[in-house]
Amino acid sequence: MSDSKSTTQVERGERRVEVCFSPKQFELYKDEFHTCVVIDVLRATSAICTGLANGVEKIIPVPTVEEARVLQKQGCIAAAERNGQIVEGFDLGNSPRSYITDELVGKTVALTTTNGTKAVAMAQDMPQLAIGSINNLDAISTWLMQQPGHVLLLCSGWKDKFNLEDTLCAGAIADRLIDIARFKSTEDSTIAAKHLFLGVRGNIFSFLKASSHRRRLRNLNLGEDIKYCLTPNTVNVVPVLQDGALVDSRKLAEARSVS
Repeated sequence: MSDSKSTTQVERGERRVEVCFSPKQFELYKDEFHTCVVIDVLRATSAICTGLANGVEKIIPVPTVEEARVLQKQGCIAAAERNGQIVEGFDLGNSPRSYITDELVGKTVALTTTNGTKAVAMAQDMPQLAIGSINNLDAISTWLMQQPGHVLLLCSGWKDKFNLEDTLCAGAIADRLIDIARFKSTEDSTIAAKHLFLGVRGNIFSFLKASSHRRRLRNLNLGEDIKYCLTPNTVNVVPVLQDGALVDSRKLAEARSVS
């Protein structure tokens, strides 16, 4: 915690959850929080959750294509996406459905995307970093309730701009932490995200039809990816950053208990 007030709040059990709409605003929030959850619903964090849930050993997030190529030459399976499309020279992008394959079981994947992995790189020095999406909504919400300290929900957005799907996901997580675990919130961004989610929670898929990134992906004939990413709780995994790689939090807990 960055100040005595935050420490006192945690000691009293008054944990906070706040929503940051864009990586551009991250510097305004970062020092107050223990755990940062990076959210990029369409599609990076959905793909990360899906990969680890389906047997990928770890995913190394990197912000640039050049870094992904270096890891590719070192023997990693490398995945790269820019503007919704697979980068030339890579076998994978960030389609979550492409990570549901036995060929990736036990493997290490290096991943770079337009928005999500850049947000991870920005937040990598936080005391604890996890990955959230609509497809692991129950898992990430429950896991956060068990963690110490304040929680920042970092929306990856689109090229540093606000977007609807990440904000809705953050609002859903914040709503659960506030309602079930009695987290506190003081920021208008969190109130806005929560009420946006509450207003459309029974009809998220239809509400997002007009969203900018959904239109982008639809124009690339990626409708099945959209449907998958907007379906809640298809996986039960919480990716966490450990030594530069995203791993299943359950495996990390098991390793710690053995050591």
